[in-house]
Formats: sequence, structure tokens, C-alpha cells
Amino acid sequence: MAAFEPRGLLPDADLRSASAIDADDVAVLLSALGYPCDTADAARRIASITANDRQALVVARCGGMVTGLIALDFMYYLPLDTTTCRITALVVSPGAQGRGLGRQLLREAERRARAAGAARVELSSGSQRTEAHAFYRACGFGDGTLRFIKRLGDA
Repeated sequence: MAAFEPRGLLPDADLRSASAIDADDVAVLLSALGYPCDTADAARRIASITANDRQALVVARCGGMVTGLIALDFMYYLPLDTTTCRITALVVSPGAQGRGLGRQLLREAERRARAAGAARVELSSGSQRTEAHAFYRACGFGDGTLRFIKRLGDA
């Protein structure tokens, strides 16, 4: 029997800050997003985020299973003299996609951003992720500036 209905919107998820016990689920979700990660890597990453009061990692649990996550970074933004909340990762398991969980996670990001005094929420998304771009636009995000990246070796 499936943990949740195969069609339609999911019920409101249990959203909570991630902890070490979520490492296996976080590893699966990050790997699904295209960032290979094993349980030990995920545990280390969760520890890095929980040790930093300017970051948050929220997991979403539906039907007893972790089915999504969102990572947030609160940073001072010099040009606007304010705090910006940057979404550094958002992933929903394939079986839960298109069923409202991504919107629940984005609402949680906005709630936490407002509570932290952030003036805006921003995210970046790979140019190949056209379905994600349509989703973000449908959730009220507009196109921003271009992002340029210069890789610094293996870091």
C-alpha cells in the first residue's frame, strides 16, 4: 500500500528542521536532484547547516516518509542594505512532484525569511531545468539577473 495517494494534492506535510537522523533521506533527495551524496556526506552537510545560525535545512514528511527538502541561506545583501534569503536547494521526490509539496516548502521558506527580517527570497536554477523554471514563475518568482560562475578547482 502506498504511503500517500498516487494522484492529487498531498495533505499538508510535516515540515521540520533536519537533523542527523534525516541523513539517509537527505542523501537520496540530493542524489535525485543530481548531486550525488551518500549518508555520511549528508550527515556532514546537515551538521554544517545546523551549526550555522544563518542557514536552515527543512525536510517535509508525508505519509511517514521524507519526500522533500529546502535549504536556506540568510545573507546580508550590501546593495539593498538588507537580508536576503537564498534558497540553495529545493527537491521533491519524484512520486510527490506536482502534488503541492514544492509550494508548501516555498511557503515555509517565505515564512522563515519574513521571521528573519529578510526583504526577499531568491534562488538560482540550472538553465536545463525548464520545468522547475515554470514552477517558480507560477509561485510568483520573476526572472532575476544572470548568474556567472567560475569554478575554483575541486572546491
